Amino acid sequence: NFLKSKPSGSVKDFVNFNAKQDAELLHKAMKGIGTDEDTILMLLTSRSNNQRQEIKAAYKKAHGKDLVSALKSELGGLFETLVVALMTPPISYDASQLHKALKGAGTDDDVLIEILASRTCAQIKDIIKVYKKECGGKLEKDITGDTSGHFQKLLVILLQGSRDEGVDEDRIEKDAKELFAAGEGKVGTDVEKFINILGNRSHEHLRLVFDAYKNLSGNDIEDSIEGETTGNLENLMLAVVKCAKSVPAYFAESLNGSMRRAGTDDQTLMRIMVSRSETDMLDIRACFKKMYGASLYNTIQDDTAGDYGKALLYLCGGKD
Repeated sequence: NFLKSKPSGSVKDFVNFNAKQDAELLHKAMKGIGTDEDTILMLLTSRSNNQRQEIKAAYKKAHGKDLVSALKSELGGLFETLVVALMTPPISYDASQLHKALKGAGTDDDVLIEILASRTCAQIKDIIKVYKKECGGKLEKDITGDTSGHFQKLLVILLQGSRDEGVDEDRIEKDAKELFAAGEGKVGTDVEKFINILGNRSHEHLRLVFDAYKNLSGNDIEDSIEGETTGNLENLMLAVVKCAKSVPAYFAESLNGSMRRAGTDDQTLMRIMVSRSETDMLDIRACFKKMYGASLYNTIQDDTAGDYGKALLYLCGGKD
């Protein structure tokens, strides 16, 4: 439990913080001809989200206008999107990302999968409240309206934000056997069983179940899922398994996927860098290095450019 309490974000509260002063620095950076992007990106990436909210309030108090609108009118492109993301409170940011994923033409399943598989039960409950307040709808209703089948069912289970607590020793072996019987043990997969166990057991419990499963079947649970399911259901189940094993490793893999192919998936890269900067970025960096033999910092540097790239590197924090 000691490990849990150790903060491993790359962005922390700025020590000698003065909201009024920061608001003036930003005001100056935007005044007159041309914008001082360097000041903006260095300042915002070295303040925590709570501090950015205080700067926003101080700016409005001093200048009678909204800081985010002012920034938007000065900036453009990916850098603007990133700055707006940094200025958004984390739960609102998740809610808005989900809303965008559901409301656009077609549903962006990857965003639903990433957020619902990786966030804690408490975070999911907060997201639902904020979604209702800020996006004007019920998240569950919007998700069920846009998805179907077992994919929908597992999303709805995750949305309940009520995983069991702790480990149920008596159930480990039983769960492993049920998963085996539901998957490899028979023709056609009993997906309901998989969904119920993956969606409701605690992460600690699932890790023990996966070990027992491997002893039983000789296979990793991921291999079985890949063999038995396809499409967005497969992606969601794999994300849930990976997050149960290690959330930072899950994000390291997603970051690698967002960069190491033809064309960078900037939306994913940005979303992860912003939403994990105060949570577990140092752990993600360590996993990335271990899994891919390269530093996350250098990978981002090779894959991005301009103020946008610079800001991402500040969020990353160090070179490893």
